[in-house]
Amino acid sequence: MIKKRSFLERLTGSIRLEDQEEETPVSSRKIMLDNVGEEKTAIENNKEEEQEAELTIDLYETANEIIVQAMIAGVHPDNLSINITRDSLSLKGKREENQSISKENYFIQELYWGTFSRSISLPEEVDLEGAEAIEKHGLLIIKLPKIDKNRETKLKIKSI
Repeated sequence: MIKKRSFLERLTGSIRLEDQEEETPVSSRKIMLDNVGEEKTAIENNKEEEQEAELTIDLYETANEIIVQAMIAGVHPDNLSINITRDSLSLKGKREENQSISKENYFIQELYWGTFSRSISLPEEVDLEGAEAIEKHGLLIIKLPKIDKNRETKLKIKSI
């Protein structure tokens, strides 16, 4: 079974050690090292397919809010979409690569460019009307007010 790589793994180009050991037995590791040029070509072709990365987030709560934080540095606000329901949150975006630099001019290219997304179920229902998103120095902060289930209100009876 192939596991989807996390945003950080795609961002840094790293792989999990246990995944590498499961997928590549000891006898085939030497072949992989001997054929570095062929492996690199396969990886480059895979990038052209435009895989979607999973955005890493922090999710925590305060007394009145659920807070979601994500690093979105380099993403233009027009390329970011945030969808909220009472019990879920979806983030989608695209970080566009600088096309003025040709591939052969790079010595190292480790930054993640392309589309990313993340969908999560929220631990509590939230008030959609009070939600707000703030971007500060590349950090997206989404504040979702919790619904107060203990709140009561008295209705006045209207006579017709």
